Amino acid sequence: MTEKQKVVVIGATGNVGPHAVSQLLEKGVETRALTLPDDPKINRLEEGVEVFHGDLSDPDSLDRCLEGATSVFLMWPFFTLDVETVPDVLKRIKQHTEKVVFVSSIGVQNGIETVDNRCHAFVEREIERLGMEWTFLRTTGFCCNAGTGWAHQIRSEGVVRSPYGNATRSPIHEADLAAVAVRALTEEGHSGQRYVVTGPEALSQIEQLRIISEVSGREARWVDVPHESASTNMIESGWPAAYAEGALEYFAILTKEPERVTSTVEEVLERPARTFRQWSEENSDLFR
Repeated sequence: MTEKQKVVVIGATGNVGPHAVSQLLEKGVETRALTLPDDPKINRLEEGVEVFHGDLSDPDSLDRCLEGATSVFLMWPFFTLDVETVPDVLKRIKQHTEKVVFVSSIGVQNGIETVDNRCHAFVEREIERLGMEWTFLRTTGFCCNAGTGWAHQIRSEGVVRSPYGNATRSPIHEADLAAVAVRALTEEGHSGQRYVVTGPEALSQIEQLRIISEVSGREARWVDVPHESASTNMIESGWPAAYAEGALEYFAILTKEPERVTSTVEEVLERPARTFRQWSEENSDLFR
């Protein structure tokens, strides 16, 4: 690109957004972060980013942040905002820029997730309908899911109670996912790509816990929670019912068919993807 780049990060204070912001700033890209006015995670953002307050439920509030943007990084907050808002938000984005990089799900790739689930597949369809210049990052679970989901249990009891311990995933380091996104946001050659972005190895949840124990020195064991109890707990904690049930059904499949491993990170970034052990070493204090 010859024009001065100005990238808007929507979902800037989540698990991937801060990495995207940091890496964009390192490249010298003018970077804007869209956050809620009362976002408690604003301190995750690196100094140098322009912070704009707005709400995806109010498309009019997005204009100041989007003005002059050359591309948009989008993560949709499914747990807090209904997808009925998606078409209006995307239309507002398109008024300012054609280019969007959307963090989607591997569930769309393998057919587990469909438009009827009203999640990632729905957003992908709406982006395509508008004729935008898009890149979809169909990703597996983030390494940090172990941190956010297990850390308290490991610290307090040394026991992780969760469903489907033998479900085998290929967790992606959030910084690697962000790096692929940054390439797609700032370079040519990624438009129209449905990248399946995974970590470099397949590990069961029990194997992930074993690595955390080894790295942190905090011994922990796995206790499987029945499907029905897990579903109830997830819904009570804020998961949409259809999304919770779909996730659990997918995990049940992964106990028999491991999640695929791709070379996307290495191909796009020209370096190996970070391993789950590397992530655990970087975040070992979470578990102590």
